[in-house]
Amino acid sequence: MLNDIRYEYFESVDSTNDRIKLRAREDENQGLVISAGQQTAGKGRIGRKWESPSHDSIATSLLLRPEEISLEAIPTITVVAAMAVRDALYRIYGLNGKIKWPNDIVLEGKKICGILTEMEMKDGKVWYVVVGIGVNVHNKNFPEDIAFKATSVDLELAKTGGGHGHREELTKEIWNSFKKYYNIFIETQDMTGLREEYENHLANRGNRVRIEAQEDSYEAVAKGINNRGELIVEVDGVERIIRTGEVSVRGIYGYV
Repeated sequence: MLNDIRYEYFESVDSTNDRIKLRAREDENQGLVISAGQQTAGKGRIGRKWESPSHDSIATSLLLRPEEISLEAIPTITVVAAMAVRDALYRIYGLNGKIKWPNDIVLEGKKICGILTEMEMKDGKVWYVVVGIGVNVHNKNFPEDIAFKATSVDLELAKTGGGHGHREELTKEIWNSFKKYYNIFIETQDMTGLREEYENHLANRGNRVRIEAQEDSYEAVAKGINNRGELIVEVDGVERIIRTGEVSVRGIYGYV
């Protein structure tokens, strides 16, 4: 179970995930959060770069040391983290985001968050897990290649009368929400206790999507998730299971 959360902040780091890894290898206890005002080498899923402009976005990572967890359960932690970000944005700002499977939070079809979970083995067991989260907060401008699908807390609040996000406040709310969801997850090491809530906020559910894998690409209808957090899709009346990893799920007519 995740009980105490301890916070450390740096003005600039290479990667908050990498900083957590260093501390994990020094036998730091579970519950350490490292956040930064700027990342110079932030990472996203499938080897992508995650931009973290100075003091515009949240860059934060948490150390977990789940005892006796199965390897198969590790990817589901990313799904749990998505629920935490969605919950925190709603609780603080009333922003009712959706989850684009597996872990993107979208507001009116635009992405506001990125999540990367990494782990390391030792003696044949999971040694530690790092959950890294990036959230666009004050960002107003984005690189041309992602501007069509990116948004921020401030941009979304401007649509409903103004207001500004607060990085420290939101960071703490995210990890408080994560602790709540993670402790439900870790009891069963699956989505048994969280699946219904996750599906209620699943942006892809009931929609036609394109599954993009290295060896294949095809269209399907997203049905929901199973207890391992994997996406259930239907292709020509037959259900398939889509696992996280080297797979992207896109909307037919846009990002979602």
